[in-house]
Amino acid sequence: MLRYLALGDSYTIGEGVPESQRWPEQLVASLRRQGIGIDRPRIIATTGWTTDELAAAMEVARFAPPYDLVSLLIGVNNQYRGRPLDEYRMQFGELFADAVALAGQRPSRVLVVSIPDWGTTTFAAGSGRDTARIAVELDAFNDVAREIAVNTGAMWADITPISREQVDLLADDGLHPSGRQYTLWTQVIAPLAARALGGA
Repeated sequence: MLRYLALGDSYTIGEGVPESQRWPEQLVASLRRQGIGIDRPRIIATTGWTTDELAAAMEVARFAPPYDLVSLLIGVNNQYRGRPLDEYRMQFGELFADAVALAGQRPSRVLVVSIPDWGTTTFAAGSGRDTARIAVELDAFNDVAREIAVNTGAMWADITPISREQVDLLADDGLHPSGRQYTLWTQVIAPLAARALGGA
C-alpha cells in the first residue's frame, strides 16, 4: 500500500469542510478509482500556519520515510501577515528539501500545489484589504514555489486560476474553499500524482 504525506495549512486540513471533502482525501479517492493502492493521507497541517510554523511542527513530528507521495502547499499566511518574499523563498526552499527527503530523495514524488487567491473571497471583499495587491503578492509567492518545484523535477499543480474563477465555491466562512472547489483542485492534481505513482 502506497503512503501519502500532506504538508500545509488550512487548505490542506480543509478548514470548514467535512474530512472527506479535503482535497488530500479526494485525491486518494481519485487515485483508488484508478486502481492505485494508496493509504489515507497523513496530514501535517493547521489553519493559520506560516512556513516557519509548519517547519517547527515537522521538527517534532514522527515520520516514517520514505513516503511514496508528499504534497506541500504553504504560504498564504506569510502573505496575509505581510511577511517578506525573500523570507518565504528561504523557508519554502528548506521545507521543499525536507519534503524531498521524506519522499526518499525522489523529487518526482513531491507535489507542490500553488497558493489560491484569497483576495477573490467574500471575506476579502469585506476586509478592507487591497485585493489587487493580494493577487500580485500571491503571484510572486507562487512564482517562487513554482521555480523551486520545476527546477528540481517535482510536480507543480497550479490551482490558483480555479480560485479566481470559482469565486462562489466557498465554505460557510466565506474565506476557505468549499468541497466542490476542492474537487476542481483534485481534477488538476490527480493526473499528476497518478503519473508519478504509475511506476510505484
